[in-house]
Amino acid sequence: MIILAYDIKDDALRAKFSKFITSYGRRLQFSVYEIRNSKRVLEIVQLEIKEKFGKEFKQSDSVLIFQLSDPAKILRFGYAKNEEGDLVFG
Repeated sequence: MIILAYDIKDDALRAKFSKFITSYGRRLQFSVYEIRNSKRVLEIVQLEIKEKFGKEFKQSDSVLIFQLSDPAKILRFGYAKNEEGDLVFG
């Protein structure tokens, strides 16, 4: 599993990057994503970021990838706490 966070200044590039990342994982916050998948898929994501977006990034842009070992211990608070299990509405 990886946690990916980004800060991209250009609106069009940020939208394109967000759409790309959403195809692999789920959004946790505006620019923070969780990607759970095989090691090979995670390698593909990193390669695509480097090859597809690397040339478009400006000096003010950044992408951070945190690789978490399995099983990762994640503490959730607030609304994120509800994402740990199924929600039942009455």
